[in-house]
Amino acid sequence: MIITDEKKIDEILDRGVLKEFLPTKKEFKEKLMSGEQLKFYIGVDPTAKALHLGHAQNLMVLEDFRKLGHQVVFLIGDFTSMIGDPGDKSSARVQQTPEEVKTNFEGWVEQVKNILDFEDEENPVLVKYNSEWLGKLNFAEVLELASNFTVQQMLERDMFEKRMKKGTPIYVHEFMYPLMQGYDSVAMDVDVELCGTDQIFNALAGRTLLQKLKGKDKFVIATNLIADEKTGQLMSKSNGTGVFLDLKPNDLFGAIMAQTDGMIRPLAVGCTRLGLEKIEEMAQAENPRDAKVKLAFEITKIFHGEDEAKKAQEYFINTFSKKEISAEDMEEIKVAVGDRLIDVLVKNNLAESNADAKRKIKQGGVSIDKNRISDVQYIIQPEDDKKIIKVGKVHFRKVAIIK
Repeated sequence: MIITDEKKIDEILDRGVLKEFLPTKKEFKEKLMSGEQLKFYIGVDPTAKALHLGHAQNLMVLEDFRKLGHQVVFLIGDFTSMIGDPGDKSSARVQQTPEEVKTNFEGWVEQVKNILDFEDEENPVLVKYNSEWLGKLNFAEVLELASNFTVQQMLERDMFEKRMKKGTPIYVHEFMYPLMQGYDSVAMDVDVELCGTDQIFNALAGRTLLQKLKGKDKFVIATNLIADEKTGQLMSKSNGTGVFLDLKPNDLFGAIMAQTDGMIRPLAVGCTRLGLEKIEEMAQAENPRDAKVKLAFEITKIFHGEDEAKKAQEYFINTFSKKEISAEDMEEIKVAVGDRLIDVLVKNNLAESNADAKRKIKQGGVSIDKNRISDVQYIIQPEDDKKIIKVGKVHFRKVAIIK
């Protein structure tokens, strides 16, 4: 049964997460009000082992449409990630191997099971992998798809334009990315694609292919990227503000508390289901720290449950307000003498990747027993046993050397 209650539809469309409606918001709302079941999808490339709150925001919108009765697909771009989306990068992305791709996405469903209903008996979220169809295309079929676009159209993409002006190489395989993502829409025969504003170019390629190959139109609905409303800085792992969904409760709570004050409203709107009036009250709180505590509790509750969120809040308050935390209360990590510190950080979810770990060290964000580590090649020493590794302002681990 499709829900066409205008109030519920407006709550989704007007919350402030959705930014672009192509062709128009009016036409999209009319389609939702028609009672027709629509097929929505979001695609995510497994370029890292953990999804982040930016993904969570978009997946929560996808679930909102599923609750209206529409069919929704969570598409894992296991094939497209081997091409590498140029996105907003100033150079070509590193192409991943099939093994790296598989390792990255194997934990994703577990990470988002509390925001997407994969178990609904009548209308569950569907999980698909685009290697199912992209991996079967032969060269003649790829050429046929490519004939629907011109080089000029591809060069209209902002990042390609910038790279052309700078004289930075643009590789032919990068033109294949929007083509392949576009074909996802054809293969799944979708009605709506949800994406971030950084993916509109690729989503419109899918709209073009659907129109040309199936005579069918598709709505492209783009969500705002999560950004500090005061500075405009995006939440991202490259600038150290990424919040990943595989974090344990204490670390997730702490990562939210480490966000800037300008992130309170964007995160509350996109990553909680608090009402807008409640969010506005929270954002206007006299002490932003109090607002962040509420925000961190709400987000941690979504991913780990209310009991764990309460424990994480108590841990944070005791650690950073009352300063009662002791080494005995800290999570212990087992390491061996000779382990590289960057590997230890990645293995224990204190950094997303080796590059992220190196960045944290170079920026002075890693210390062992209050001694700042500046050497990215630092090796665990026997004397590090029982010492405390601190990463950023809120992440602590006690070292346990494996004998």
